Amino acid sequence: MSEQVAAQGLDPAVDQVLAEYEARAEREERAMREVPPSQIGSRRDEWLLAVGRPTGMLLNILAKECRAQNIVEIGTSYGYSTVWLAEAARATGGRVISLEIHPLKVAYARERLAAAGLARCVEFRVGDALESLESLAVGVDFVLIDLWKDLYIPSFERIYAKLSDGAIIVADNMLQPAIWRADAEAYRAHVRARAGMSSVLLPVGSGVEVSRYRGD
Repeated sequence: MSEQVAAQGLDPAVDQVLAEYEARAEREERAMREVPPSQIGSRRDEWLLAVGRPTGMLLNILAKECRAQNIVEIGTSYGYSTVWLAEAARATGGRVISLEIHPLKVAYARERLAAAGLARCVEFRVGDALESLESLAVGVDFVLIDLWKDLYIPSFERIYAKLSDGAIIVADNMLQPAIWRADAEAYRAHVRARAGMSSVLLPVGSGVEVSRYRGD
C-alpha cells in the first residue's frame, strides 16, 4: 500500500477495489479523447467520471472526523465515491444511503462494495434522486452531491430540512469541467445565502464546496 493509503487506515481489499476503479478511469480518460464532441453527451453514462483519490480521501476524512452516522450520497454513478464513504461509515458505525437512477450502475457498485468488504455499510435506493430525497428521515450528518449539475440546487433544497446540527455537505465539480461552471456558481451562491450555512470552496480534485449547517 502507498503511504497515503496506510495513513488513511484502508485495508488491502478496499485499496485494491479503489485501484481497479482508478485504472478504469485512466483507460476511459484516454478513450474519451477520441470521442467526437457531438457524442459526449449521449455517451456520458458509459463512463466512470469518478471524483478521484484526493476528493475521495477528503470525503473519507471529513465523514470520519465528524463521526457521521447517517451519510447520504446523491449520485452513486459506478460507486467509486461510495467506497470511500462506506469505508468511513464502517469506521464510525454508521451507514450510507446512496441514490442512483440507473440500475446497471448500482449493480456494478454493489459488486465492487462486496469485493471491498463494505456491502453491509450501504443501502442503495434506485430511482429519481429528488423523489428519494423526499422520503429520507431527518438526521442526516453528511452529504455528497455529485449528479447532473442542474440538479444540485433542487437536491440541496430537499436535503436541507433533513440535516442534523453540524452536518456537512460536499458538492463536487465546482471548478471543473468549465461547461458546468455557471451551475456550480449558482449552487455556491444559493447555499451561502441559506440560513445556518457556512461554506468554503476548496481546490481539491475538480473543486469541492464544503458546507456546514448549524441549526441553532
